[in-house]
Amino acid sequence: MSTGCEGPGDQGFVFPALGAAVVDGRGTVTAWSPAAERLTGVAGDAACGRPFAELFPGTGGGPAPSGRTVPAGGRTLDVHALPLTGAGGHSVVLFADERQARTWGYGVSLLEAFLRQHRMGLVLHGGNLDVALTNFTPGMFGGPGFGPGDRLSDVAVADEAHDVEKVLGQVLLSGEPEISREERLSSAQRPGKQWLLSWSALRLEDAEGRPTGVAAVVNDVSDQERVRRHRDLLHRAATAIGFSLDMRRTAQHLADVTVEGLADLATVDIAQPVLAGDEPATAPLGNVPLIRLAVASADGTWPQDVLGPGGSYKDLPESAEVLRIQQGHAFALRRQDTVDALGSEELVRLLVPPGAHSLVVVPLFARGRLLGSVTGWRTRQPEPYDDSEVELLTEIGSRAALGIDNARRYAREHRAAAALQQRLLPRAGTDTPAARTAGVYQAAGGTAGISGDWFDAISLPSLRAAFVVGDVIGHGLPAAAAMGRLRTAIQTYADLEMEPSEVLARVEDLVQRLAAEAPQDQQDTIGATCLYAVYDPTTHECTLASAGHPPPVLVEPGGARVVDVVPGPPLGVGGAPFQSVTFPVAPGSVLALYTDGLFELRGYDGPDGIGRLRDDLAAACSAGTPLEQIGRTIVERPHARPPRDDIALLLARTRAVDPRNVRAWRFPARGESVAEARAAAVRQLQEWGQDGPAFSAELVVSELVTNAIRHGSGPVTLRLILDRTLICEVADASNTQPRLLRAADTDEGGRGLFIVAQCTTRWGCRYGRQGKTIWTEQPLEPAG
Repeated sequence: MSTGCEGPGDQGFVFPALGAAVVDGRGTVTAWSPAAERLTGVAGDAACGRPFAELFPGTGGGPAPSGRTVPAGGRTLDVHALPLTGAGGHSVVLFADERQARTWGYGVSLLEAFLRQHRMGLVLHGGNLDVALTNFTPGMFGGPGFGPGDRLSDVAVADEAHDVEKVLGQVLLSGEPEISREERLSSAQRPGKQWLLSWSALRLEDAEGRPTGVAAVVNDVSDQERVRRHRDLLHRAATAIGFSLDMRRTAQHLADVTVEGLADLATVDIAQPVLAGDEPATAPLGNVPLIRLAVASADGTWPQDVLGPGGSYKDLPESAEVLRIQQGHAFALRRQDTVDALGSEELVRLLVPPGAHSLVVVPLFARGRLLGSVTGWRTRQPEPYDDSEVELLTEIGSRAALGIDNARRYAREHRAAAALQQRLLPRAGTDTPAARTAGVYQAAGGTAGISGDWFDAISLPSLRAAFVVGDVIGHGLPAAAAMGRLRTAIQTYADLEMEPSEVLARVEDLVQRLAAEAPQDQQDTIGATCLYAVYDPTTHECTLASAGHPPPVLVEPGGARVVDVVPGPPLGVGGAPFQSVTFPVAPGSVLALYTDGLFELRGYDGPDGIGRLRDDLAAACSAGTPLEQIGRTIVERPHARPPRDDIALLLARTRAVDPRNVRAWRFPARGESVAEARAAAVRQLQEWGQDGPAFSAELVVSELVTNAIRHGSGPVTLRLILDRTLICEVADASNTQPRLLRAADTDEGGRGLFIVAQCTTRWGCRYGRQGKTIWTEQPLEPAG
């Protein structure tokens, strides 16, 4: 029996691979196929006429109708006998290599298993890539079924189907398999329906190894891809949202993330009270103005007529959808449902983008209060929102709501701290006989917030002035409050007319006490740096002391320099005394005191920042620029990033008292000196043309010189200064503290300082390194 037999290497699942024999009723072989020769090694002439049992000893004497595995020709064969009806007991015996037969069986089982299940698709394409066999049924993967004779373009968009068939053709041509390739296909019958398919393709070959088609195994991974995409979007949201204390930035991050994975257009609307830092209103949402804080678009353009950033709207209808938002429910709507819910054509124009077919809206709730909402619109993505996407945006919105509420609370605290600090800072400029001053303050940018930087200009007796600048550790309300306490303390100590080093020593004690009163975990955060300077316009000298503060810059008519100071430790550190430094200051000079936040500005942030500051001040002063403008120019200069620290700058242009209005005498400590001092004072007042206060001045001089001689020591110095008031100073070498006594009617003494107080507008005492000075101020009579 010949069939045009195959060569010995045939392994295909085809009939020529089967050996065949015809056996008569006596069990004798009457016909023998070429494949039988190849499988058994017995030629047809030798096989024909021989008993079948002799050729196949394991068959038990003859061919059996059931299959049996027997050894023959050096291999194991699977033998099947097929009785022939009406042929006188003849049978056809078919046999094949046992291993090959088993493989054929597994192949059939595998193919049938694939065809029975519907979770993975199997498509066998013929040589022209038509479908030859498939398990695809209608509804599988949410699409239409297709069968033998169909093409991929019958179910998918032609361009996309062509791309896939191109790859299948390459597999058919090259024999190289395509494994786990992902392809996005759009349905040709259902607009908007898409699949993300993961598929593998293998070439099919016949028994001779010739390509006959392509087998493709297909899996719909759209759900897995969506889960992965949602997980990635959540990760991006977690890394982008909630780290800024800027409400607008947080809202923009939320809008951007929404557009990245969920929408073509996104908006974030915040209730107006929230934007101002106030508690969210409890009134119905429709009655509260909403501000569009941020928008985002997938293509970078925003629809012209739709409300943009900064716009506001209110008077939302009392619809079921608005009520659901107020109750904290997120939901998705179709376009027409949205139009019906808004009711107003004006609201539809403002809020519904052209071409948008569906939306998802998520209320932004934080700590039980409604802050606003985030809305995503789809214009180009064809599919409407599903529940998983609503849930995803709800999770992202919850994180953003906490960030927005943190920013709101920070804004409220920042506003309170700024208001407190502005009330605690002095007025920007002063004009005294000692100097004209201009102060500039700039808060830190970004999220650093208000801190405790301050400046001050304090008028002191005898026409002197104190200049102060300081920087408290930390930010926010605690720093602003600490700054207010330190500024008040320094003003109090300044009124006691202490040396600058002594003032800082007293403030150091105060800071140590504040640290001791603070909670245990905050004691290391109590501290400040400070520079305190006193300028005397009669001597043209300045004395200053520093508590860990940058040195001042002095711009004199002849040039500018950085003043050498002995930097003591910052306030609150302790361990070393403060030292005062005295240096001459020419009238008309500008003394610049500042905080270290200045070195955050561009140009001053390098290693020679103080040198640049010195040069800029020198150039501005030589040009005659007003102090206020100099300060603004320096502090408000452009910078690459917001300064991370506050900046306080105090500029003081010094003045001098006319030497003709200052006169001093030195008297020995004896009784006759009292009359000499009175006479000298009267003569000087007559020279100045101030006869009006002469009598009271004579009385004051008499009492003060008498007290100095009686209770003090060493020579007595009398100095008169004529300004808007008459200033009288009496100094001696004693440190005895003078006291104002209330003498009884019968007391013979004790009325000296009482008389002085009655004749003057104010009086006081200051101590120097050696001795003390009693000073008084008397009003002058108006010029006639």
